[in-house]
Parts: sequence; C-alpha cells; structure tokens
Amino acid sequence: MTIRLRKETEKLIKKLYTLESMVEESLSRAVEAVGKRNQGLAKLVIENDNQIDQMEVELEEECLKILALYQPVAGDLRMVIAILKMNNDLERIGDLAANIGEKAVHLATHDLLEIPYDFNAMATCARNMLKGCFDALSTSDADKAQSVREMDDKLDTMNREMYSLVESSILKNPENLDSYIHMMGISRNLERMGDLAVNIAEDVIYMVEGSIVRHIGKHGQKT
Repeated sequence: MTIRLRKETEKLIKKLYTLESMVEESLSRAVEAVGKRNQGLAKLVIENDNQIDQMEVELEEECLKILALYQPVAGDLRMVIAILKMNNDLERIGDLAANIGEKAVHLATHDLLEIPYDFNAMATCARNMLKGCFDALSTSDADKAQSVREMDDKLDTMNREMYSLVESSILKNPENLDSYIHMMGISRNLERMGDLAVNIAEDVIYMVEGSIVRHIGKHGQKT
C-alpha cells in the first residue's frame, strides 16, 4: 500500500466510524422516543436521517474515487469493497431508526397503551451487535465478528416473543389494533437492524480473511 493510499483508506475508515456513531445515536433516540412518547425526539430522528443519507453518499463517492485513482488490489481492494458495503448497511439501519421514529410519532398521538414487550432490551441487543462489528473492525478480529453473527439468534427470538405478546394483546383489545401493529413494526425494524449488523460482521470477516461467509450459517453450517 502506498503512503497516499494508506492515508485515503484511513480517512474512509474514520468517516465510516462517524457514520456508525450517527446511526447508533438515531437508534437510541428512536427507542427512547417510543418509551417516553416524545414526539419532538422522534421527529428529530426522522430529520437527522437526511444527514445520515448525505454521509453515506459522500463515503460512497470517496470509495469510488479511490478505486478509480489507485486501483487497489488484494487486501486493499477487499477493504474498500467492504467499506462500500458496510456504508450501505449503516444507511439502511439509519432508515430503520427513522421508521421507528415515525411509529413513535403515531403512538404518541394515541391513547397510552401498556407496551407488551421491552423494546429497550431489543435495542440494546441490536446496538451491541453494531458496536461489536466495529470493535472487530478496529482490531481486525474475525472471531469477534463471527460472535456478532451468533448474537442474531437472540434478537430473532426476542422478535418472535414480541409478536406473540402483541397478538395476544390484539385479541384482548381489538380496538387498539392500529397501535399494536405499529408496535409489531418497531419490533420488526429492530430485528432487521440485527440482520444488517450481521451483514457488516460478514464484511469484516471478508476484509480480514478474504472469506465470503454469507452463505455459511452462523454456526458454521452451509445454508
């Protein structure tokens, strides 16, 4: 790697971490807005999604410029490709946080319902998966990235539990169907964030080892 290329890739990674911080903050704020019925905070999450989108575009343009100017190979090429893919998945997580913000706005304008599940626990799990990906990236630790893939089972289970509880609540209080459907949507968005974190973890593994593992199950079996 030339000195100039090294400097450019370091800038890429720095921007990627900045984007990750923005996305993680949006996730936290969105779930807080749900719990506190805070319309202002929810709308802030929705508005800030534009900044995440802009950052994603800028980072993609930088990646493409590096590919065109330096024509990296081997590990350098894997790094730029992995950053491109992680960048896209982070933007999609930001979109999901904005979706939760929209649902929080809706719930805040309707009668207060007892939320049948702990969204904070799901959000913490999704956030820990995201943080785990970038901890693995910072240390080039493929094993840690693999552990993030395995964490997804927990989030999937929590999502299924949430669906069961909401379905029971709908049967008991069908007049609140609309709000309960929004709760299901929040749970689904959080579960989907976990899926995208798995994608990022797989990109870390690709960057570090050159192995494409997305068609290999979380526990080593082929899918």
